[in-house]
Amino acid sequence: MTTATKPTTGSTGATGPTGATGSTGSTGKQRRRRNTLVGWSFILPNFLGFAALTLIPVIGTLLLAFTNWNSYTTPEWIGFDNFRRMFDDGNFWTALENTTWYAVGHIPLTLVAALGLAVLLNRKLKGVGVLRTAFFFPYITSLVAVAVVWNMLLSPELGPVNQFLKFIGIANPPGWTTSTEWSMPALVITSVWRDMGYYMVLYLAGLQAIPGELYEAARVDGANAWKRFWHVTLPGLRPTTFFVLVMLTVSSFKVFDLVQVMTEGGPGRSTLVLSQLIYRQGITQGRFGYASAISLVLFLIVLSITLVQFQLQRRSER
Repeated sequence: MTTATKPTTGSTGATGPTGATGSTGSTGKQRRRRNTLVGWSFILPNFLGFAALTLIPVIGTLLLAFTNWNSYTTPEWIGFDNFRRMFDDGNFWTALENTTWYAVGHIPLTLVAALGLAVLLNRKLKGVGVLRTAFFFPYITSLVAVAVVWNMLLSPELGPVNQFLKFIGIANPPGWTTSTEWSMPALVITSVWRDMGYYMVLYLAGLQAIPGELYEAARVDGANAWKRFWHVTLPGLRPTTFFVLVMLTVSSFKVFDLVQVMTEGGPGRSTLVLSQLIYRQGITQGRFGYASAISLVLFLIVLSITLVQFQLQRRSER
């Protein structure tokens, strides 16, 4: 019986099931290879763009931070001289202080304004769509136009803001962008007005993701509006708030265009921020090595704050 069945098995294995298995395996490999190529065709352009416009410049900035280079000569390796010079540079400490002051004002005010708008416009109000669009519109408006308009609004002599303050009895209204004391608050006010609409949209998405049953249960338990906001809305918005906080931190520490257009860092050095100092040292004065060192420090500051925020978020989730 064994002798009789061997030829059959061998023949079947050579031309039947084995051949089909080999064909199926080959087809499977071709399909996987084709799917891999299709996947790479989608991500490769994005990856190449990221590498050319972000990854390579970041690595180059990291290396330039340890060199002396003005774009006309060969970079000279000078070790940590740029960092020693930075710590003795009064402009760096002034810019760091101004940047921190801007972030301390911009982050909480924008967050509170965006959350308040979102809670208000999450209701069924007449014309709520128009209101949402109106508050979001400044974010997509040209920043240069925003800066020019707010410079006109905050003009010490002819601006409508000071005219209104005089009308209500304030004899000496602020000098805003012409004053060393009020120039930074003017920048913060303008930034909050421009950014709150964008973060309002994020909060609206977060609010609409909170189950309505939680509010119904809170009402049944006798919770008033404040308790429902504190015990249902805020915990439900925790992931959104964390994302908004990280985004606001990053945008606050890299603020440049608004400052450049509205005050150019002045009056004096009252609104000089780190991004502007980097621009002046690198682009204006050609000290690319020193500018790269400041950029690296700014990157480490933002990275440290972001890591702390992630750590605090993990602890709050436990």
